[in-house]
Amino acid sequence: MVEHLHPSASLLTVRAMNAGAAVLRAARLVFMIALGLFLLPSCSKYDTLVEKDQTAQERWSNVEANLQRRAELIPNLVNTVKAAANYEKETLEKITAARASATSIKLSADDLTDPAKVKAFEEAQAKISQSAISRLLVSNENYPKLQASGQFTDLMKQLEGTENRILRAREEYNASVKDYNSELLKVSGTVVNKATGQPFKPRVFFSGSPESQAAPAVSF
Repeated sequence: MVEHLHPSASLLTVRAMNAGAAVLRAARLVFMIALGLFLLPSCSKYDTLVEKDQTAQERWSNVEANLQRRAELIPNLVNTVKAAANYEKETLEKITAARASATSIKLSADDLTDPAKVKAFEEAQAKISQSAISRLLVSNENYPKLQASGQFTDLMKQLEGTENRILRAREEYNASVKDYNSELLKVSGTVVNKATGQPFKPRVFFSGSPESQAAPAVSF
């Protein structure tokens, strides 16, 4: 025997189902809004990390550009000095060797998070600015003919200016590294970095040797 539902009971069932569906839709909407409110700051923090990382990369490119400028000046300097009679051959050889050593070491963006690689780069650059160029500046005083060369004087002024540019570029790079690392190591930065698979790594400060922080003094 088949029982038939009363029309009013069927209507109540339909209304209950519709009410349940409405509640479910409302719950989904609330969940999506809550998720959006949670993700919005996270996306903003991720974008901030990307921006600061790119700023640090740009500043490092400026350091490299100034180092390249110095490396390009050195062959001209060596050729100019070679023209001076009886100039110290050992000094020129050391400058050339130091330049070759410094230009042979390249740092990629990933290398800037490796303290050992950054340290090797720093040491190679220090050999130019201190061991090589400084010795040249001191020993040139024994050669009046060399001091009187206008080309030599111009090159030494350019090298001095380049050393000052390198120092400023290093300072600006280190400031951007501090800004980026601070953002990354904050609680919010750490959470976002872990949630996105840790694409961000702390960068290494470029310190150089204590002696290399001072530009070689030009003295005639």
